Amino acid sequence: MQRWIVIGVVAMILAMGGAVAGYRVIKQNRPSPIWVPMPVNPELPGDKRDEIRKELKGKLKERGLLGNVVKDLGLAKAWGLASDEAAIDELSRRVFVDSGETITPTGPVPTFNIGVTGKVKEKEVSEKIAMRLMDDVWKILGIDPPPRED
Repeated sequence: MQRWIVIGVVAMILAMGGAVAGYRVIKQNRPSPIWVPMPVNPELPGDKRDEIRKELKGKLKERGLLGNVVKDLGLAKAWGLASDEAAIDELSRRVFVDSGETITPTGPVPTFNIGVTGKVKEKEVSEKIAMRLMDDVWKILGIDPPPRED
């Protein structure tokens, strides 16, 4: 009888360990989009904001620009892809530009959220991509970037 109790306890411990390991894997593979909010003039009409957002998204999805991002950050290796072309395709699928809103001391301000979708385990890479895309956004819009706090 004692043998069966020991076997049952060992089986319970192994099952609990498997459940914890499975939960960690599931948790690491949850979606985690990362974006940088870029404030927009609140007096700009909604139609004009949508037009600018669509134009910005189109320019950010150009293969030449994405190729530079892939090469600068070594995304093919980071994502385990065979080539830079595959990484460009993947990055093109992940990049987004959405309209949003952020709270400032003067009240809510409309924003363009420029970022990339990814998983929790890819958070560091996604943050680097979002910041690198912002460098290109400033150039596309012809605006001097704000000073960075490193």
